[in-house]
Amino acid sequence: MSRQDVRTLSLASLGGALEFYDFIIFVYFATVIGQLFFPPELPDWMKQLQTFGVFAAGYLARPLGGIIMAHFGDRMGRKRMFTFSILMMAVSTLGMGLLPTYADIGLAAPVLLLLLRVFQGAAIGGEVPGAWVFVAEHVPAHRIGLACGTVTCGLTLGILLGSLAATGVNTLFTPEQVLDDVWRGPFLLGGVFGLVSVYLRRWLAETPVFRAMQERKQLSEELPLRVVARDHGRGVAISMALTGLLSAGIIVLILMMPSILQKFYGFGAAESLRANSVATLFLSAGCITAGLIVDRIGAARFFLWFSPLLGLSALIMFTLLRADPSWLFPASAMVGLCVGVIGAVPHAMVHVFPGSVRFSGLSTSYNLAYAVFGGLTPIAVTMMLQASPLAPALYVLLFGVVGSVTGLALKRGPHHAV
Repeated sequence: MSRQDVRTLSLASLGGALEFYDFIIFVYFATVIGQLFFPPELPDWMKQLQTFGVFAAGYLARPLGGIIMAHFGDRMGRKRMFTFSILMMAVSTLGMGLLPTYADIGLAAPVLLLLLRVFQGAAIGGEVPGAWVFVAEHVPAHRIGLACGTVTCGLTLGILLGSLAATGVNTLFTPEQVLDDVWRGPFLLGGVFGLVSVYLRRWLAETPVFRAMQERKQLSEELPLRVVARDHGRGVAISMALTGLLSAGIIVLILMMPSILQKFYGFGAAESLRANSVATLFLSAGCITAGLIVDRIGAARFFLWFSPLLGLSALIMFTLLRADPSWLFPASAMVGLCVGVIGAVPHAMVHVFPGSVRFSGLSTSYNLAYAVFGGLTPIAVTMMLQASPLAPALYVLLFGVVGSVTGLALKRGPHHAV
């Protein structure tokens, strides 16, 4: 890649990491937010329920935000929407850090909190697919996998940054100090860094693919979403199936894992979180590795061969932990590396849609599928755990099979050049 390509990839990955940090930091301070933004007379479980309801609103807003920003990204340019998404996230996160509490303004506090969370969801809905399309259309064709894998690595590092920030705050300060405005620090920091990323993205250039379509007047004259729905059902089905694989790996083996380890395998909270950090670090490395491999062998063969490894690694981990808990950290590293197969998902997605509707096709498929799987996966896995402690592995193994079938579909269908 050229120096310009490396700079583009670096700025895109950095912005993605900071934006995902902004989106995820909310969940690490859910207990504090529940105490400060809802009526004190409510029972604790109700405060927690309402706080997670606000958190979930961000996921529900993702499809709408992604569809709207993708529409304008296909019409007006990738760069504008790519920059706008991080601006929206930075302002929303900064607003959360400055927001008066229920003690200050009453019921307006949770209402404003909900509104800001919806804006965060809309922003992340445009950022993730926008970042994949943006870097894929900048780098040489034989480096698309590496570019998308690197951006995905940045997103996963954003999760780790959120975890480390929350751990640091709760280690350095007492619970009383955290409640007394210290909780605002990670939000304010995220907002400020987000604004810095907005400034840095000014130096990014529009993608060569979009500029070429503009010059040749090849932009879609119809509503891009209508074209996607009418002409690209295969691309939508493939993208949604691969998003199912991605969400199974992230939600079950990363986001739910600390809770599963504590409730069903007897590990302490601190030990579970440390193991989760190890898994996330190896996940980041796995995303880049997957990108390198998919550039060499193609998406069809990659998902046909590597998707089952994700489910098998989870099955090995949970089987080992039942026999010998001392395997926790090596097993977490192995699983995190295998979850890295998600780094190849955007490589397949950008190739199943033509350039004129690429942003809309990818964004709509990804965000709708993630909204569905993001809502149903925790419920399904929790119910399955009542029957077997191996349920999380079996659930992921199922989507590993889906990934292999999708690899066959990629092998037999058309392939759009980027």
